[in-house]
Amino acid sequence: MLISGRVQGVFFRDACARRARQAGVAGWVKNRADGRVEAVLEGSPQAVENLVAWCRQGPGHAEVSDVEVVEERPAGLEGFRIQ
Repeated sequence: MLISGRVQGVFFRDACARRARQAGVAGWVKNRADGRVEAVLEGSPQAVENLVAWCRQGPGHAEVSDVEVVEERPAGLEGFRIQ
């Protein structure tokens, strides 16, 4: 998933990681050099869908303009980390 807008410097990664861990979603999130945030999520379809929906809003100071979602085969990730 690629999240565009004002998404860096607003604790997007931290908030995403916290929500993912609470929901039992595995994967990672990182800032990209182009100003977007990239995230990979694995878990139950409902938990992943809920987290994607949250990413469309982001934390309080974020201004999300676009979320590009690409579905891939699960890679068997464990835990959730910030890169």
